[in-house]
Amino acid sequence: MGRFSQFSFFRTIQAKLIIIYVLLILIAMQLIGVYFVSAMKNSLTSNFTEDLQARAEMLSVLVGQTMAGGEAEGGEDKTENLRVLVNNLFNINGAEIQVLDASGKVLTTSLSSHSDYIGRKNTQTVVSRALQGIRDNEEYIVDEDNVRKKVVAKPVLTGGKIIGAVYIAASMNELYATMEGINKIFISGILIALVLTAVLGVILSHTITQPIKEVTRRATAVAEGNFDQQTPVFGTDEIGQLSQAFNYMTSRLRDALSQNEEEKEKLTSILTNMSDGVVATDEHGKVILVNRRASNILGMRPSDIEGRHFAVLLGIDPEDAEALASGFTGSTLLQIAPAGQEEPVVIRMTFTPVHRRELGITGTIAVLQDVTEQEELENSRREFVANVSHELRTPLTTIKSYAEALDDGALEDPQLAGRFVGVIQNETERMIRLVTDLLHLSRLDSKEALLRKQPIDILEMLEEVTDRFSFQMHQKDIQSVLSVENDIPAVPLDRDQIDQVLDNVVSNALKYTLEGGTITIAARRSDEHTLAISVSDTGMGIPQRDLDRIFERFYRVDKARSRSMGGTGLGLSIAREIVKAHDGNISLESEVDVGTTVTFTLPMRDKGGEHLEGTD
Repeated sequence: MGRFSQFSFFRTIQAKLIIIYVLLILIAMQLIGVYFVSAMKNSLTSNFTEDLQARAEMLSVLVGQTMAGGEAEGGEDKTENLRVLVNNLFNINGAEIQVLDASGKVLTTSLSSHSDYIGRKNTQTVVSRALQGIRDNEEYIVDEDNVRKKVVAKPVLTGGKIIGAVYIAASMNELYATMEGINKIFISGILIALVLTAVLGVILSHTITQPIKEVTRRATAVAEGNFDQQTPVFGTDEIGQLSQAFNYMTSRLRDALSQNEEEKEKLTSILTNMSDGVVATDEHGKVILVNRRASNILGMRPSDIEGRHFAVLLGIDPEDAEALASGFTGSTLLQIAPAGQEEPVVIRMTFTPVHRRELGITGTIAVLQDVTEQEELENSRREFVANVSHELRTPLTTIKSYAEALDDGALEDPQLAGRFVGVIQNETERMIRLVTDLLHLSRLDSKEALLRKQPIDILEMLEEVTDRFSFQMHQKDIQSVLSVENDIPAVPLDRDQIDQVLDNVVSNALKYTLEGGTITIAARRSDEHTLAISVSDTGMGIPQRDLDRIFERFYRVDKARSRSMGGTGLGLSIAREIVKAHDGNISLESEVDVGTTVTFTLPMRDKGGEHLEGTD
C-alpha cells in the first residue's frame, strides 16, 4: 500500500512540477558549472603558464649575464652565482629550477634533493628544443610521485650564441587544489539551489494543485449527486477561471437535473393516472416499464409483468409480435382473460417503435385501451338497429300485404275490407307505439326529458293504478292486492313518468299471469330516505338465463308470444331509464311457474337540480 501511494504521488501534478523545476535548475547549474569550471581552469592554467614563461624568460636573461660574467671571474664563482640566483631570487614553491650548459648538463638545481643531477645531462624534449634555440617550449608531465607539473625550458643566449638553457618544472597541485575548492563551492551552491528550488517548487505547485484538488473533490461530490457544491475562486488566472466555469456548470447542471426530475415526475404522474395502459419494452421485446392501468387491465402486479416478453404476456404469435414491434401494424384488437377474472376483456393495443439515431429501433411503446364496454355498446347498437329494423319491417310488411289485397278487389267485399282495414289500423298503432317508445328512450338517454317533480301521495297513486287495470284484471279473473306501509310521506317525483313505469310493469304482470292469479302492488320504506315500490304476480315467470338481459331494449323471453300480445320490447327499458332519472334503482326477481317481482326504489327527498312544482 505504501509503495502504491509513493508511486501515486510521483504521478501527481505536484510531484511532476517539483521534479521539472529541480531538473531545470540542475541542468542550468550543470551547464553553468561546466562552462564556469572550464573557463576558470583555462584561465588559471593560462595565468600559471604565462607567469612561468615570464619567470623563465627573466631567469634566462639573468643566467646569460651571470654565465657571461662567470667566464671572466672563474668557474666556481659562476656556479655559486647561479646557485644563489636559482635558490634565492627565483625560488618558486613546489618548483624545480635547473640551469643547463650548452650540452644539456645540469649546472645547478633549486632542489637539494636533486643535487646528484648536477653534472648529468637532461634529455627531456623541451631541453633539446631550447638548446636548439626554440623559445616556446612547455610540456605537461606527471612525475613518478603522480604530481602534475608544468615544464618550461628557455635558451640562454649571449651575443647571439646559445650557451645554455633554463629548465623550470613547477608543480600544479596548488592550481588543482584551487580548482577543487571552486568545485566544492559550486557543488554546495548547486545543492543549496536545488533545496531552495524544491521548497519553492512545493510552495508553487501547492498554489497550483490545491485549487485543482478542490475542484476535483467538488466534482466528485457532484458526480455522487450533491449539486450544492461551490468551488472558491482564488484569483482571475486560468485556475480561477476553471473554478468559475465549474461553479457555472454545477449551477446549470443542478437546474437541468431539477427540470429533468420535474419532467420525470410529470411523466410518472401522467403514466400513473392516465386512463390507458402503457407498456414499454426494450429492443428484445422484454417489458421494462408498466403503469398501474396496464397492470389492472392485465390483472397482474407490475413486478410480475416486468422482464417478461410482451408476446408471451399477451399470447401473441412471434411473427405478429415482430410486426407489431417494428411498427408495420399500428394497432390491433386482442381478447385476453386477465388473471383473477372470469370474463375476458377486449383491449386495443397501439404500438409505436422507439427509434434512436444510428441504432435503429431500441424499444417499443404499447398503449392498451380496454374497449370491452365500447365493443359491447357497439354490439348493442348493431343489435338495436337490427331489432328496430325487424320491429318496423313486420308491421310494414303486414300493412303492405293487406293494402295490396284491398287493391286487388278485397275492397269490394265490405266484411273482408273492414277486417283488413282493422288489421292495418292495429299495425299502424303498433308502429306508432314503437316510435313513441323510441322517442321517449331517446329523450331519456339524452337527458332531454325534464322531470317535473311534485310531492305525490303514494297511496293515492297506487290506488289509481289499480283502478286503471281493474277492468282487465276482472276480465282475466285476476285478484289485485294493494299494500302500502303506514306513515309514508309525500314523495317528490314526476307523476306521469312514474305512472308510465307502473303501467309498464303492471301491464307485463297482466300479460303473463294466468286466470285466477294474483297481482300485488306494495310500497314500503327500504331505509330512512328510500321508498321501495314492488309489483308481484303469480304468472309463468322468467327463466334464470334471461334475468340478466331482461332490461335490454327489444329483449323478449318469448319473442313470438310477446309480439302477438302487442308489446314493443321497450317497456322495461323505459322503466329502468325513468327510475335512473329519479336517482333510483330497479330490479327483477323471478322463478318459472312461481311468479315475478319487479321492485324499484325512489329517494324520498329531492336532491335538487330538477324542476319541482308545488301542489295546487
